[in-house]
Amino acid sequence: MKNLKLYSLIAIVTCFLNSCATDHDDYIERPSQSILEERLDELFGSKESLILPASNDYSGIPSDAKNSITEAKVALGKFLFHETMLGENPTKPEGKDTYSCASCHHAAAGFQSGILQGIGEGGFGFGAHGEGRIKASNYVETEIDVQPIRSPSVINSAYQDVMLWNGQFGGVGTNAGTEANWTAGTPKEVNNLGFEGVETQAIAGLDVHRMVIKSDFVVNTKYKELFIAAFPDVPQEECFSKLYAGLAIAAYERTVLSNEAPFQKWLNGDESAMSTDELKGALLFFDKGQCYSCHSGPGLNGMEFHALGMNDLAGENVLTVIDEATKKGRGGFTGNSNDNYKFKTPQLYNLLDVGFFGHGGSLKSVRDVINYKNNAVAENNEVPLSNLSEQFVPLNLTEDEIDLLTLFVENSLYDPNLKRYQPESLPSGNCVINADSQSSIDMGCM
Repeated sequence: MKNLKLYSLIAIVTCFLNSCATDHDDYIERPSQSILEERLDELFGSKESLILPASNDYSGIPSDAKNSITEAKVALGKFLFHETMLGENPTKPEGKDTYSCASCHHAAAGFQSGILQGIGEGGFGFGAHGEGRIKASNYVETEIDVQPIRSPSVINSAYQDVMLWNGQFGGVGTNAGTEANWTAGTPKEVNNLGFEGVETQAIAGLDVHRMVIKSDFVVNTKYKELFIAAFPDVPQEECFSKLYAGLAIAAYERTVLSNEAPFQKWLNGDESAMSTDELKGALLFFDKGQCYSCHSGPGLNGMEFHALGMNDLAGENVLTVIDEATKKGRGGFTGNSNDNYKFKTPQLYNLLDVGFFGHGGSLKSVRDVINYKNNAVAENNEVPLSNLSEQFVPLNLTEDEIDLLTLFVENSLYDPNLKRYQPESLPSGNCVINADSQSSIDMGCM
């Protein structure tokens, strides 16, 4: 009888211990892998739908039907994007050949600007990741090339059919029906060429940012053979031009993908790419945090416009007047009052190198943004409550959940090797990104 009781007790204890171990394993492991996979399957059909293609997978990268991506175009565009010798239309002679597209969109700051307002011509210095760029002392505010809104990132722009915070660039898709606003004599007129936003912005941006494609410059440098290789069917008298330079730059920009981020590695099957806490943060992103409702697709950007009541550029360091059209965001472009104060959803990769968030840079960290959206209290009193997005509601996230979500966005969505998209040197022999005297010292290009 005693033996029977002893065996029964052992069996009960063994069963209890095994059950506890199983419960404990489920509690730790399921959020780390299977629950997240199940959630992505539920939302998107499969986790694979969020995978970014390889940067040389030209057939897999979304492209403009009128501008196919080729290796030769990308090679040309990569140089042109960083080429300071295109700075041929400055307001002051000393600004000539000192700036490029990359002045405001460079790898060291996640292809955004390292400062609150990116500065093209009239900027001085670079620092370590663009944070040291200031207005040159011999320029006044009206002479510098600076925009009244934060410079958006080029990363993952292949997944956007219109560009800029107000989406004004792009002659198809999202901008169908906005033709009346493609004002003649302004950069928006370029929409009439019928390209998507990436191409339209690249073409229009050359004029906006005081850059010129001079035939003599092309013919007398390696750029001649690069243009001919990129556009072999275009006559040379047409090829060496703003149009084709813009198309090459756009082809390059479409390949700038954050496909080496840990989350991308996890999507591709590397289950060790993210820590348990990062995976828990990812589950919050795609569940309770509701981030996916706006930040969708492989680029985690989405193509909608939302009013979140964030402040415009402000403070003593702001170098330009913020006009009413800029303040109204999408509405400033469309003229539709229902679009007022709405801004395009930005992509979320490589935010760790950025010090300013929101279209006006009013928030200073990823955690600040998550807190802002968690509380859902508008900071800009100029934005009527009736204009605020229906999705701008309290999320009821705990402090621990905010920490986990911040960890996922900052770490799991961080591609550590964006320098692969930056050339080591240029065919012109000029400095890469900026070529003013202080930038040359900062970047070791003398």
